[in-house]
This record gives sequence, structure tokens and C-alpha cells, in this order.
Amino acid sequence: MRRSNVMKLLARFGINEGEGVISVPDAQPRTPPAEPRATDDPGPASSDPRVSVDLPAAALIEQALARREGVLDAAGALHLRTGAYTGRAPKSRFIVEEAGVSERIAWGAVNHPISRACFERVRDGVARHLAARDLFVTQGLAGADRTHARSFLVACERASQALFVRQILVRPTPSEQRSDAEPDFVVLVAPGFHCDPERDGTGSAAAVLIDFTDRMIVIAGTGYSGEIKKSIFSVMNYILPVEDDVLTMHCSATTDRDGRGTAIFFGLSGTGKTTLSADPERLLIGDDEHGWGSAGVFNLEGGCYAKCDNLDASHEPEIFNAVRFGCVSENVVLRSDRVPDYTDLSITRNTRACYPIEHISSANARGMGPEPTVILFLTCDAFGVLPAIARLTPEAAMYHFVTGFTAKVSGTEQGVDEPTPTFSALFGEPFMPLDPMVYANMLGCRLRSRNARVYLLNTGWIAGPAGEGRRIELASTRALVRAALEGTLDEGGYARDPIFNVDVPARCPGVPDELLDPRALWSDAARYDISARRLAAMFRDNFDRRCSHLPDEIRAAGPLG
Repeated sequence: MRRSNVMKLLARFGINEGEGVISVPDAQPRTPPAEPRATDDPGPASSDPRVSVDLPAAALIEQALARREGVLDAAGALHLRTGAYTGRAPKSRFIVEEAGVSERIAWGAVNHPISRACFERVRDGVARHLAARDLFVTQGLAGADRTHARSFLVACERASQALFVRQILVRPTPSEQRSDAEPDFVVLVAPGFHCDPERDGTGSAAAVLIDFTDRMIVIAGTGYSGEIKKSIFSVMNYILPVEDDVLTMHCSATTDRDGRGTAIFFGLSGTGKTTLSADPERLLIGDDEHGWGSAGVFNLEGGCYAKCDNLDASHEPEIFNAVRFGCVSENVVLRSDRVPDYTDLSITRNTRACYPIEHISSANARGMGPEPTVILFLTCDAFGVLPAIARLTPEAAMYHFVTGFTAKVSGTEQGVDEPTPTFSALFGEPFMPLDPMVYANMLGCRLRSRNARVYLLNTGWIAGPAGEGRRIELASTRALVRAALEGTLDEGGYARDPIFNVDVPARCPGVPDELLDPRALWSDAARYDISARRLAAMFRDNFDRRCSHLPDEIRAAGPLG
């Protein structure tokens, strides 16, 4: 989109009325402070606000340093503090109620309604706030497959968040950037604008507001950049299934080196999607958000947003080496020599790093792959009773997809301080605006017409619950994944788990046989039986409450207890 058209578009919201001045504010070199100011600090208004459009990464980093938004760490990554919010605030996310949209939305604990009047009050307040400050505008695409891509124009008051947007979205080609077409969605990001909870109906000073009618997102009061990423993903999760018949998925995806087969990994944050997909032996399509259309799987993003807690060069070299110049690092503690201390989680366990996917040496440059041949559902079992890996029938795959059992990992959301068992439909319900059965039926149709193998992979605890047992070693998990991808997991045969009603392999290359028998790992087998049946009952109760309308063959594929 041409720069003059960007200004005209922003002028609709009272931001720099008219053609305005589009330039890079002078950046005077300075020594950054020992710690940056928080991203949600509103900062002073400018007497001569300017708008900068589509600055390259290096220029945005210069601006962030000059404006004291962050510092460079020893590896060259831009190091930020996000302020009061170090994770998502799910209760502050709202969708505007509107005829033609409301009847499609699955209202409830995840999708909260807000009136148009409240939305417009916050939108106008954010616009006035941004109009008085220097603005950094970035254009990006959601969708590597241009047949299904949507364009987003994101206006930020922070250069550092504009850099985040530039790295996380698919970067348009020069010809796409110069197009006169208006963006499909406009996003206003104002972490320094704090809502009035009572007046604005937001419940807190932070708000993430999505308007599907006017195609706009407003983010206020939070400096956590994950809200930008997840709100755009939520938009795509509404648009693509409805308009393009594309199944959107909260998953990572890889292909083998010759590009013949795609593997997808479903899972909530903290279950291992990014870690397991960063495999130097395979090509990474993407680590978090994808679409499955008629031509195969494609990345919705152009970058990765990896968790950094206890990041280690020996265990996760691809991610460790991706944290360098051009990367945005959030809430990671720095030592006095500016070396990140990934073991220090005193700010939050939800430390993050956002980098362009090219920082992964094994990245798939096109961001696209063929139809999946292997699907893995990642679950972090805090009870320590699920098998390390189990094969699922198509009916069992549907059951576990709509159930989405895992544990919320501490720090990913505000107020979550320890692993908490939860059921999240589709392994990503917080980002799915439509009824879960819309996505589940789309997956079921694809499973019935394709020949993909489906597995349930436990990346959580064994030999006891969290606090008593131990987390499954990453090396063992990688070996299980490798055997599933190569088909060698099938060679030793399977036995049916009598409680969870899944097929458990007898052996796996590179993994001790005892790891595959969760009951044998407990010192007290009777106590295992009690805990396993308790979890099986939770599965059944959740299914009865939320999925009782599903066919009997899907219900029968779930845990038996």
C-alpha cells in the first residue's frame, strides 16, 4: 500500500490528518540504560508527531534504542520489558457484537462480547492517544499461501512492537507493499493507553478488541506483544474457515528434506510445538499457526515466538542460535555482561523471543508443504498417567481434538503460577472464535479422505504427578517423534491401554521399554490406577458437558475408566 494511502487510511481515525509527514525521526546515538523502560509506559506526547512506514528491521532497532524502549543483549537481540502484563490477559479479549457475525461466534468463557458503543469509545481514545505520538506503521501478511493470505496494517506507538510485527508476519514482496489495495484489517496498538474498566466495559485497563464488521483490531493497555500475534491469529481463525474453506490450526509443521510429507504438531503454548518442530533433520514450515487448504499446509506467519525459559544451546540449538540481531526478546533477565540468563525466571516464566523464520537454518523458505502424513497431538499431562505416546484411530483423533487435554504452563497467562490441568478444544480454544465443531468437522473430513497417521504425545510428567514425578526427557520425546515420523513405531506392535482406550507401542528405537508403560513407572501401581481413572472421569465429564451431541462412535473412542 502506497505511503500516501496509508496516511489517508490513518486519517479516518484522526491520526495525522491529511497527507502528513512520513519520515524517520532523527535518532541521536546514546548509551542505552541498564534496563529499558516498560513497553506499557505511555511516554510523553510529541509536539511534532511523525509517522514512519515500513522501516527495515535495523532502523526500527535504532529507533527503539534511541527511544529507550530496549537494550541490545550480547547476541544482538533487542531486549524488552513488557511491563505489568507478561502474558496474555484472556479476560480482556472481546469481540464486537454485530448482526451477521454474532450468530457465528461461540460466546462463552473464551469469546466475550462487547457493544459497538464501548468498542468505538476505546477505539477513539486509542486513536487520540496515537495521534499525539510518533507512530510506526508496518504492513504484513497472514498466510504464506497467497491464495488465502490476508493483509494487515499495524500502527504502533513503539518501534519495538513494530519490529515484532515485521518479524512475526509474512513479509510482503516490494510489489505487494506498493499495492494500492487497502489492507484487509487495520490494527491499532497502544500499550500506553489505559482503559477505564467501568466506563469502557473492559473489566481492566487492558483490552484486546476485535471488530469483524469494520475489520479492525484495537489493543490497549498491555505491552505483551503476544496479544498482537494472537489477535491476528484469532481473526484468521474466523475468516479462513468461513470464507475459504481452510482449516486453521494451532500447530507447528515440518516437512522431510525432500518435501514429500508434512508433519503437524497440535498443542497449547508450553507443550513443545516450537521445540519439537525446530529439528535440523527436517524443514520447518512454521512453529505455531497454520492453514490446511486444498493445496496442503501453509504457515500463517513469517516468524516464530518461542518460549525461552531454560533455553539451552545443547538441547535446543536452532532456537538458541535464532536469538540474535533482528530478534525481539521479552522479559529475559540479562547478566551484567548483557548475556541472557534463561534460567532466571524472576520476571516471568513466560520469557519469549520473536525472530524471523529465516533465523532457523532448516526453515522451509516457501512456508508451505504438502498434505500431512503424520499428525501429533501434544499434551502436557500434569497427572503423570498418560502414555508417552499412543496411536489414535480416526474416531479417537476426533475425540482428543475436541477434548484438547493439556496443562496450562505457568506464566503463559496472567495468574497461572503452576501447571493446571485444563481442557482446551482444538488444542487452541482461546484463539478460535467459531464453534469448536466447525474446526473438528473440517479435520474429520480431511482424516477420512487422507491417509495420515495420528498420535497422542505426552510431553508432561511420568512416574508421578507434577511435583512428585519427572518431566519426560526431551531426548526421549524426540526419539518417539522420530519413530512416529519414520513409521518404525509400528514395527513392535501395540497393546490397548484399558483405561485410556488408546494403542500403546511395545517398543521404540532409542527409548527404554519401561518408558512406554506409564503404570510400571509409578512406585505404587494402585495409586496410578486411582489417578488414571480420575483423569479418565474428567475426560468423560468434559465430553458430556461440551460434546454430548457428537456421534456414539466418537464417544466410544474416549477413555473408559
